[in-house]
Amino acid sequence: MARIAGVNIPTNKRVPIALTYIHGIGLTKAKEICAKVNVPLSTRVNELSDTEVIQIREVVDRDYMVEGDLRRQVGMNIKRLMDLGPYRGLRHRRGLPVRGQRTHTNARTRKGPARPIAGRKK
Repeated sequence: MARIAGVNIPTNKRVPIALTYIHGIGLTKAKEICAKVNVPLSTRVNELSDTEVIQIREVVDRDYMVEGDLRRQVGMNIKRLMDLGPYRGLRHRRGLPVRGQRTHTNARTRKGPARPIAGRKK
């Protein structure tokens, strides 16, 4: 099992798909990494040599912000918005959708389960 950026990537999947298991690497970046290391896109992780795994690990560490650093940066950005107090920060603070979605119905993912209002039903 290959371990890149602190994540065990699955061994039976193709390399670009397996790299997407790392937080901060999507399919496009995974294909860029494969191109930099000269790994064919059809190669499976268990077919990689140790040198190729080391090269992929070095490219990810050097060129991309992933996992803990990325999560920390995103968290700090959200905290900065909440401290400054713009509209987006207020929405984060209240746990409501930030990007203009409707909240009259829907938005249950952000708002949580519906709470009944006492004395409403007649």
